[in-house]
Amino acid sequence: MAKPTTVIGRALAFSVPAALGIGAVLYAGAFRSLPDASSAQRPPTPVRVITVAPIELVPSVSGYGAVEPVREWRAVARVAGEVVEMADGLAAGQIVTAGTPLFRIDDSDLRLDLAGVDAQIAASEVKDDTIGASLALALSDLELARGDLGRQEQLSRQGAATQAALDTAKRQEVSARTKVKDLENQLLLNAAERAVLGTQRARLERALGFAEIRAPYDLRITDLAADLGQYVGSGQTLLSAEGTEAVEIAAQFPIGRIGPLLRLMGEGAAVTDLTARVTLPAPGHAVSWPATIARVGDAIAPQTQSVGVVVRVSDPLSKSAAGKRPPLRRNMVVEVQLSAPKRDTLVVPAEAVRGGSALVVSAEATLETRPVEIALLSGEIAVPAKGLAAGDLLVITDPSVAVPGMTVKPVEDKARKDEIAALASGQNAAPAKTGGGKGGQGGEASK
Repeated sequence: MAKPTTVIGRALAFSVPAALGIGAVLYAGAFRSLPDASSAQRPPTPVRVITVAPIELVPSVSGYGAVEPVREWRAVARVAGEVVEMADGLAAGQIVTAGTPLFRIDDSDLRLDLAGVDAQIAASEVKDDTIGASLALALSDLELARGDLGRQEQLSRQGAATQAALDTAKRQEVSARTKVKDLENQLLLNAAERAVLGTQRARLERALGFAEIRAPYDLRITDLAADLGQYVGSGQTLLSAEGTEAVEIAAQFPIGRIGPLLRLMGEGAAVTDLTARVTLPAPGHAVSWPATIARVGDAIAPQTQSVGVVVRVSDPLSKSAAGKRPPLRRNMVVEVQLSAPKRDTLVVPAEAVRGGSALVVSAEATLETRPVEIALLSGEIAVPAKGLAAGDLLVITDPSVAVPGMTVKPVEDKARKDEIAALASGQNAAPAKTGGGKGGQGGEASK
């Protein structure tokens, strides 16, 4: 006979599943309709956007180059001798003004030679006086001889003079004329010798001028090779220096970067129409100098496909300040920025345009791909030529998050927009504080 608990257990094992099945049949009608579409739709994804609008743009491109002085000068001894005078404190790095006496070389031998030439010139002048007096007497003798010859010729025609007397008168006239000619030739020869002495004197005077060496213009001494009391030979370098009135920087620019600037300026624009500025990056701040474009290189670098543009900074020393603005020195590597005139135009973040297209938020709040043509790319900013218009909501969110066709909620990134505006106007903008990578395309930065 079965136990009571076993019977109850078997009854429950069959009755519970049956009850569940009956309940499922009874409530099956409640699940006939699907959930509403609104309850199944995902919420829109927030994306960072910038409202495209015209802003002030200073189109620019940057290159780098080393500072070189415009002029270099060497003090070379033109005469040999001992250095008897030297400017006080003359040393490498010293600044000397134009006209400063730098060296004086002993000129005693030159002055002795000059005195000897002056003595010869004085003797030549005395000789002229002596020859002149003799010439006056010889001219008188010639006049008498010619008078005697004339009388003898007249007597000979009358038959009152012998041929011997006539011949004697002729010889005396020829002798007197020869003497006059000799004395005149001596005067000419003496004048020629005096001219040679005059040339020698001028050469010695010129050499005396070389005994003192002065700074031809404002200089910075770079190397000192002579000292007081040292004997120097003709042609020996005493010091080397460079002019301080201006420096030049031959900066290299990719040929594809300058062309867009000129096209923005219009037909006929040249590189020399651009504005130049030289910048030296310094800890905590950048130091800059206004510059002018001096010339453009005549060749393209084969490896980098870049062209050299030489800019000039005038009077860099007067613009220096201790601890704040260092002077521009030789071999400093600086940034050279070439800028076109400012203009109001559409400017967008360069990272928002990839592969010739960009994402924008449509009127239906969905993402759509828009082909974009870029007129100018400079560092983190791009100037669209076609494809974007004022008022477009340009997506700057990372493309791995933003997918074309998805429904989004646009969120204006004011910090990035302000940064782009600062970069476009030529300012050094602070990094944007919003998230998301910039991933910009390469190129020179617009500072």
